[in-house]
Amino acid sequence: MKLLLVEDNESIIMGLEYLLQQEGFQVRTARNMSEAETSARGEAPDLILLDIALPDGNGFDFCVEVKRKWKIPVIFLTAREEEADVVKGLDLGADDYIIKPFRNRELISRIKSVLRRNGKGSPVLKCRDIVLDLDSGKVTKAGEELNLTRLEYRILSAMLAYPDKLFTREEILADIWDISGNYVNDNTLSVTMKRIREKLGDTDGGIIKTVRGVGYRIER
Repeated sequence: MKLLLVEDNESIIMGLEYLLQQEGFQVRTARNMSEAETSARGEAPDLILLDIALPDGNGFDFCVEVKRKWKIPVIFLTAREEEADVVKGLDLGADDYIIKPFRNRELISRIKSVLRRNGKGSPVLKCRDIVLDLDSGKVTKAGEELNLTRLEYRILSAMLAYPDKLFTREEILADIWDISGNYVNDNTLSVTMKRIREKLGDTDGGIIKTVRGVGYRIER
């Protein structure tokens, strides 16, 4: 998937480029509206990450142009958190509005969600004989549906999205923090991982590998 990042802050550009490329995205950057217009007019990206305050114009105006000319999905990525700005951005046709600072895993998740809604991403995650359908929320192992709790589903879907990636315990805890409005501590995470393994029939740790003192990864 090709992303166009429209942002004029060099440190943010460097951080986001690295993060997005690590997740397998092709990233082009534009530091102002003029560069963004030229880039979008060329090889159209699959999605645009757009700041509002740009050196030569306003991201709101560019969003209107993008939706009118190219109908490319747009996510505002901005420090402007006033409700009026959020409402305006969404009313102009933006597919999402994310306020800086943001959590990396949440940003990636919301990018993929927008891509899926626009028919540009697969709603199904697969690894070995495990299949997780993001549209229906069903998880199957060798064709048999598994009954997962919300917390188990959240952890498993994050890991299935990135097989072979090492998830630190801190990363997982940060990602599932307050998903149900409750604090999830380190001991709860250990118990939850044990239950996920039991439901996957992974008693020997052949699917979900534990890296002692660090975290977990799902192996293909």
